[in-house]
Parts: sequence; C-alpha cells; structure tokens
Amino acid sequence: MNISLSDHFNYKKLLRFTLPSMIMMVFTSIYSVVDGFFVSNFCHTTEFAAINLIMPFLMILGAVGFMFGTGGSALVSKTLGEGDAKKANEIFSLIVYVSIAVGLLLSAVGIIFMPTVARLFGAEGFLLERAVVYGRIILSALTAFILQMEFQSFFITAEKPQLGLAVTVASGVTNMALDAILVGALGAGLEGAAIATAVSQCIGAVVPIVYFSRKNKSLLRLCRTKMDGAALLKTCTNGSSELMSNIAFSVVGILYNFQLLKYEGESGVAAYGVLMYVGMIFNAVFIGYSIGVAPVVGYHFGAENRRELRGLLRKSCVIIGIFSVCMLGAAFFLSSPMSRLFVGYDEYLFRLTARGFKIYSLSFLFMGFAIYFSSFFTALNDGLTSALISFLRTLVFQTAAVMLLPLIFGGIDGIWWSVVVAEVMAVAISLFFVFIKREKYGY
Repeated sequence: MNISLSDHFNYKKLLRFTLPSMIMMVFTSIYSVVDGFFVSNFCHTTEFAAINLIMPFLMILGAVGFMFGTGGSALVSKTLGEGDAKKANEIFSLIVYVSIAVGLLLSAVGIIFMPTVARLFGAEGFLLERAVVYGRIILSALTAFILQMEFQSFFITAEKPQLGLAVTVASGVTNMALDAILVGALGAGLEGAAIATAVSQCIGAVVPIVYFSRKNKSLLRLCRTKMDGAALLKTCTNGSSELMSNIAFSVVGILYNFQLLKYEGESGVAAYGVLMYVGMIFNAVFIGYSIGVAPVVGYHFGAENRRELRGLLRKSCVIIGIFSVCMLGAAFFLSSPMSRLFVGYDEYLFRLTARGFKIYSLSFLFMGFAIYFSSFFTALNDGLTSALISFLRTLVFQTAAVMLLPLIFGGIDGIWWSVVVAEVMAVAISLFFVFIKREKYGY
C-alpha cells in the first residue's frame, strides 16, 4: 500500500514510512564501518589514524549536501502541501543544479589546500602523507557525495523512500565489494579504500539524476528552472542546522583528535575512530527517522493541519524513547565484541576502545531527542531555531565538555564522558524551544 504525505499517520504507518530511511542511513553507516574495518585490519595503524584525522575536513565539505537535502526537502514538501506542484519541482531542480556547481568548486579548493589542512590538524611525516592521499581521492568525488546526501531526503519527499533505500544499498554493496577486492585481496591499502568510497558515491549520485531526469511516477522531476534567490536562501536557512551540525561535529572531532593525541597518541585517535564508526550505526537510526518524518511534518505544516502536527510530535517522542533504551542496551553489550573486531590485534588498544565505548553508549539515551527536535524545526521551516539547537549541541556543549572534563577526570575518561554530558544539555535546551514555540506552530 502506497503511503502519501497527506495521509493521517498512526504509529504503524509512521514506522512503515520512515523505516526505509532508517535502513538507508544505517546501511550507509555500515558500509562506512566496513571501510574502516578493512583499513584497520589490512593497513598500518597510522593509515587508520590518517583517515580519522582528515575525515572531519571531508565531512565539513560534504555537509553542503545535508544542508541542500534537508533544507530543500522542507521547502519543497511545504510547497507541495500548499498545492503548487510546478513550483515545487522548479525549486527541487534549482537546488540540484546549484549543488553540482558548489560541489565542483569545493572539490577543487579542497584538493589544492589538502596538505595545509592536514598540517593544521596536527599531521606530520607519514601520517601527513597518507592523510593527503586519502583526502584528495575522496574529494575527487565530492560532488557525487553532496548529491547522494541530498537525494536521500528528496526520495522521501517524492514519496519514494523504498527507491532511495535501493540506491543506497546498491552504493553500499559496491563500496563493500570494492573494499574486499582492492584492500583485502589486492592489497591496495588506503588508496584502495578511498577509490572504493569514491566509486560508490558516484553510483549514489548518478542513478537518482537519471531517475529524476526522466518521466517517473514520483512527486518530483528535474525540469527547466530559473534562478530564485529567495528559494535558495530559504533552503540554506532551513538546512543551516544540518550544515551547522555536521560542521560543528567535524570541528569537535578535530578537538577530540588534538586531545587524544595529547593523552594517548595515535592509539587514542584510533580508538576514537572505532567509536565514531560503530556509533554512526546507532546514530543513523535517529537521523534516518528524523529525515523520514520531516517531509510529512513539512507537508502538514504547509497544509495548516495542526492536529496532525501535534500527533506527529507526540508519536515521534514515544518512538525515539523506545529506540533510545534499546540502543543503550545494544551498544553497552556490543562494546567489547565490536572493539575486538576492529582493534583485536592490539590488547592495549582493545581495552582502551572497549572502555571508551561503554561510557559513550550512555549518550544514546539522549542523542535521538536532540537530533529529532532539530529536524522537527527544520521541517517547520524554522531554520534559525534548528540551527541554534545544533550549534549549542555540537559546537558549544561538546567543545566545552571535551576541553574541561579531561581536567576534571584526570585523563582520557573525561573525553569519553564529554559526549554524554553534551547530549544531556542538548536535550534540555531542545525541550525549552519546543515549549516556547508550541503556540506559534500549533503543535
């Protein structure tokens, strides 16, 4: 049975509609984890550390895709809710075309300045050399990565979440297969892992472009458009929270790496890399749900259906609460097996990683709510509030925690606890905004 954005959503229908996007984001995270697994087990520890060191910079540039995707889908779904399908398709097309131009520009700039950036992040010697090689290969496909990220949101807005999932699976399987061949079988090392990722991202971009360029049965299609500065500004404003969240997350990742190098050297950076890889899988469920439900919220906001907005908010909080408890238990009990999978070759590194993951797992009790509330305001086209939540959650709270808590705890445990403390504070500030905005939006 096809589910439309205009439908009334009970728990069953809400889960059915958002499940493809959750699976899509989890699968994306899994193939990133596989990438890390092959590099960690088939390459030198320094190469694994090099990827983790330069990854924040790559994610900062790629975050443009999240901004255009979430911000654009919020505006497009609102426009669809207002009954103007022609304008919605023109906005959608404009966003895609501008994304391609921006991606090409950022790719060129990033490749040129990659050595400078790696040095600023603390890399030197062999670590610097490998970080630059990996970064430049990945940036050659940056435009494809940006498109892949934004199409994940637009497939949902087009009422084709299953198709979006299929494209993500195809991209992920390609990445994993090439990792196994290039890194595992042929011994191509870090270069092989980078090529595998770049090729998979191209698949995730080209297939949607072909689909939306032709006549299809979805709500969206690429068409001739014209420059609309107001729509682009609204898109960027709506998506500023996701852009801010990804940039801030990457900046905080840089600070984590500096602190970890200070307290534990390359072993600390490698341990943090494992936490980030595995943590992405759990985090992806919350992100996937938030991305999946956002077009529904945007549509009913545009249609001025306040009763449905209240129901969506209430049901989403219940669903996320259940997910949070389940993930805490799963993360806590899987901390040792997952740590051994990545760094079982080094007993000290294994113990360091496993302990860190047990502490880090407590953050899953709170993380989902902060992610959802930020996405909720994006869907309401209130990009300022959404961006403020993301800014405080990632840049302010986590930065303060990662700088101060190691001094309080006397070492690396303070770094692991900083994520938990920051997420608790983020939920508190999110609830404050939900409370004061309830009359304005009628939820």
